[in-house]
Amino acid sequence: MKIVLRIGGSILGSPPSGEVMASYVAVVEEALKRRHKVVLIVGGGPIARHYIEAAVKMGLQHREQDLIAIQASRLNARLIGMKLGVPDVPTTVGAAIRRVARDNVTVMGGLRPGITTDTVATLVAQAWRSDLMIKASDQEGIYTADPRVHKRAKLLPKVSYQTLLAILGGKHAPGIHSIIDPVAVERIAKNRIKLVVVDGRNPDNVKAAIQGDPVGSTVS
Repeated sequence: MKIVLRIGGSILGSPPSGEVMASYVAVVEEALKRRHKVVLIVGGGPIARHYIEAAVKMGLQHREQDLIAIQASRLNARLIGMKLGVPDVPTTVGAAIRRVARDNVTVMGGLRPGITTDTVATLVAQAWRSDLMIKASDQEGIYTADPRVHKRAKLLPKVSYQTLLAILGGKHAPGIHSIIDPVAVERIAKNRIKLVVVDGRNPDNVKAAIQGDPVGSTVS
């Protein structure tokens, strides 16, 4: 199975937790042993947002804000890649697909200004024709509303593409903190990418999603 695994930067911690990263490396290694192919995409998380805040105070524009956040995500990707034995961090979708075709695994960060690592994941999933995309987030799945704001928000085990657009659609902004970036949401819906959103604070949830067990929210 061809799997795109997107790990939110907030899951990795600020500063990044070597323990958390190692636990995800173990998840990927187990998937590889089961003959899956994995493209792992990681975000910059809180550190990236701190850099964006500094860029804003310095008067830098959105493009520069995004560029510095991309570097933070690539540093996270490099660290995980080292543990996996991946020699470098691809900076294009094509390079990532060529690498995973050769080595069965690769690790990426951001690509270019104007898109988040969620959108990078959807671009890879679309071009690679992945069987499954998994988003390991800091929530249990997709809710009817932001559960951090609305206490009565309900977890949705199954989500249609139309519902996904209605709940999470919108516009991109540097450092956006949403369970799924709105630009990525549009691409997921348009290309009918199968997506499972799980609570990434427990890596076992990713294992369950790979195995097809009911966990988090499934968009299909």
